[in-house]
Amino acid sequence: MTPHVVEPDPQAGAAVKAADRAHVFHSWSAQGLIDPLAVAGAEGSYFWDYDGNRYLDFSSGLVYTNIGYQHPRVVAAIQEQAAKLATFAPAFAVDVRSEAARLIAERTPGDLDKIFFTNGGAEAVENAVRMARLHTGRTKVLSAYRSYHGATSTAINLTGDPRRWASDSGTAGVVRFWAPFLYRSPFYATTEAEECARALQHLEDTIAFEGPATIAAIILETVPGTAGIMTPPPGYLTGVREICDRYGIVFILDEVMAGFGRTGKWFASEHFDVVPDLMTFAKGVNSGYVPLGGVAINAEIAATFDKRPFPGGLTYSGHPLACAAAVATIQVMADEKVVENAAHIGENVLGPGLRELAERHPSVGEVRGMGVFWALDLVKNRETREPLVPYNAAGEANAPMAAFGAALKKNGLWPFINMNRTHAVPACNVTEAEAKEGLAALDAALSVADTHTV
Repeated sequence: MTPHVVEPDPQAGAAVKAADRAHVFHSWSAQGLIDPLAVAGAEGSYFWDYDGNRYLDFSSGLVYTNIGYQHPRVVAAIQEQAAKLATFAPAFAVDVRSEAARLIAERTPGDLDKIFFTNGGAEAVENAVRMARLHTGRTKVLSAYRSYHGATSTAINLTGDPRRWASDSGTAGVVRFWAPFLYRSPFYATTEAEECARALQHLEDTIAFEGPATIAAIILETVPGTAGIMTPPPGYLTGVREICDRYGIVFILDEVMAGFGRTGKWFASEHFDVVPDLMTFAKGVNSGYVPLGGVAINAEIAATFDKRPFPGGLTYSGHPLACAAAVATIQVMADEKVVENAAHIGENVLGPGLRELAERHPSVGEVRGMGVFWALDLVKNRETREPLVPYNAAGEANAPMAAFGAALKKNGLWPFINMNRTHAVPACNVTEAEAKEGLAALDAALSVADTHTV
């Protein structure tokens, strides 16, 4: 793709910024302390501002532009659908909605062949949990610390990071447990095998003390995303599957971020040979071009609602424009071998490149990931593994990560930074040259992080 020629227009940018500050209320922010970048355009793996600065997007938006920005086939599909049938109520059978569901079901594991459409990932989690509770007649749901499942009522209470705290209403019906994470093991494990065994035992103990007959579901991100891209050790997810089967608990995998090629497979569950009962998805299903999410449902749970109405729905469930974008995105991913590219980039470019950076930069404690889904755990001290900034740091306490992020932007890379981690999560169709460009920018910025190590 020929790089877009960026024509500076600071006056237009100032007008966009002024209107934003006057009227737009931003998520997760203290409104008076933010300074949003005014974006003039985007194409492929890049976007640019009105001052002529061009950025390689190593955040994929919010880890959702899996085929990059402005893919012409998806843009054309949305335009064509708008001309044909721009919207229609969800109770009707609409060709593009049916085709999107078919294409998704064709790729989900096992018998997850029924698709309930939502507008995004949080609503997918809300409805998956509702299905599990109604199917089992139980109330409690187990979720992990170091997780994120969305910002709506149930989803935020299931979330295991600090974004939950302000909206925590006693987390009625939610019980949290520790999932495996060897680098910062809560189980004092020293090997993956120990971490797996102890994490499964901890889950078994939690279930025993909560009462197996009270638990409707266990929800896990297949590979946790925002919380740090902690790939589960071999055997863990199959162990959770076995525990769920033994106690009649619904197993929900959240693939909102990890799904649709991000890990080098259509769904991350394929890496671990596990099939959940319910799977949530969003983001990469249509590269975020029009909001869309959903729940993939197995035959047993779907049958619960054959004669019993499912008490849930959304005005825009399976919106034709969103479904048209999904159909086109999935076709593009298949035709252009986007999933295979993500696997190749992870195995041959990003993985080796990030590990090489870790050898040279004392601020890198650990490199984790697969496909185009990677995290660098930044530390003050490699021996003690003390994070570069404290957990949930803000203000002056977060200054080292803020300086690191500023250095990345100065070098033309837009990062995804959370707490003491920077994530390398470019588009799934990122080229080798673009990935190497990102590695070079990370290399330069890590020298700034290195100055804060001891």
